[in-house]
Amino acid sequence: MLDFTPVRKKQLTTNQLAAGLSVDDLRALTNEMVDRMLAVIADCTDADVIFLPVDPEAEDQYATSPEDANAAWTLAHVIVHTTASSEESAFLAAEMARGVNHHGRSRAEVLWRSITAIEQCRARLEESRRMRLASLDLWPANPDLDIQYEPWSGAPPVNAKGRFIMGLRHDDSHLAQITEIVRQAKASRS
Repeated sequence: MLDFTPVRKKQLTTNQLAAGLSVDDLRALTNEMVDRMLAVIADCTDADVIFLPVDPEAEDQYATSPEDANAAWTLAHVIVHTTASSEESAFLAAEMARGVNHHGRSRAEVLWRSITAIEQCRARLEESRRMRLASLDLWPANPDLDIQYEPWSGAPPVNAKGRFIMGLRHDDSHLAQITEIVRQAKASRS
């Protein structure tokens, strides 16, 4: 898997990490990430999907209600959130690769409370894989890597490759959380 440590430590920019990657590499990295998440949830049950873990660091600055701002996330919530973020990165990257300037967000997120079964989590991950891989088919043979934008104030600019791997980086940032939710859920069954 791609090691995002140098980016997190500000030793490399996202574009520098992505520079040597081909579209085929992005496909392989996408498959590897989705396979990794599926492996983490492989032994989960429906009860694990809605299990509310203990998370003293829970903080959601985008929560739609005050009571959700510091609530721990269920497995369903994290799966829905990570897939939506990676899909957004993939679709923005496809536009940039085609020469379209960044024009805002491109986000759609399934309602996490509607996910109550482990098969729904697996299906959501597979659907996300399919969409992300399909977005790479939209890239021209010679993608435009000159178009860049600052994804948030003060961030180094990203091009199409950088924008795509931002989604993988986001997935990567939630792997430990998914693993911990699964660990707590399994422990609660004992």
